[in-house]
Amino acid sequence: MDAFDVFSRQCPSRTTLEHVTGRWGGLTLTALYESHENHESRLRFNELRRRVDGVSEKMLSQTLHALERDGLVLREARPVNPPWVDYELTPLGRDVAERLLGLIQLVEGRMSEVISARERYDTTRGAL
Repeated sequence: MDAFDVFSRQCPSRTTLEHVTGRWGGLTLTALYESHENHESRLRFNELRRRVDGVSEKMLSQTLHALERDGLVLREARPVNPPWVDYELTPLGRDVAERLLGLIQLVEGRMSEVISARERYDTTRGAL
């Protein structure tokens, strides 16, 4: 097994970590994960776009390409008119998304603490 070190500038894991932890990558992976958990293993592009509120069509397309290249998302194009393209997580993508979902749930569950900390910080910094 090769040793990878995300702290090394040359390590390819750094790029994948960026894809996974970036705003759109993380939200896209977890949206696909949640659909899988709800027994809808695949989502179409526009379904994903509606679920990931605020993402542009271009950004979602770029995100999906990067996640597909990293082996986290599987894209299936059906030869019909109009084109029908589905996206789903690979087994690796499910593993990654499951861990991301845990982090998201932790952050959402502790947001009142974060908001209080922000208010204290803003009050303190504003007084300087």
